[in-house]
Amino acid sequence: MSDTYKMTIAGLERELKKYPVSDKLDIAAFIMFSDVEITVASAKALLERCPDFDVILTAECKGIPLAYEMARQSGKPYVVARKSIKVYMKDVVSVNVRSITTAEEQVLHLGSDKAAMLRDKRVLIVDDVISTGGSLSALTALTERSGGNIAGCAAVLAEGDAALRSDIIFLEKLPLFFK
Repeated sequence: MSDTYKMTIAGLERELKKYPVSDKLDIAAFIMFSDVEITVASAKALLERCPDFDVILTAECKGIPLAYEMARQSGKPYVVARKSIKVYMKDVVSVNVRSITTAEEQVLHLGSDKAAMLRDKRVLIVDDVISTGGSLSALTALTERSGGNIAGCAAVLAEGDAALRSDIIFLEKLPLFFK
């Protein structure tokens, strides 16, 4: 079995390194950090497929470059759900989240100022990869608790069974690698 997986994303070819998640499963890691070309191209391609929205919401941290670039291209604001509460965050709304790439349960937080940016708005939830849907569920809950309305959910890649979902917009399917 190869240590990498080659794929085309938004018209650009990339070779993703595989990493073990368990003794029975490997994943191909899609990491947008430092890859400006793939970030810009993916943002453009996703915006062409997404419904109208008022604000973008993503989780800290791998979705940030994509959310920023989609906000820049669309001229609309973006909000980042934080993984820890900062001193400047007041009246925090929090939800728990589990991810395939993180060993322990995490918590996502929005301060009242960021929650207000979602209130009565059409929120586009954005992430780099949707796999189990844990982050997506947490961001949906944050949106609802903040009084926002989900306009859509988008990711560059849908991994494994996520590619079968009809409620997400994505550019490419990313397989799981069972041993």
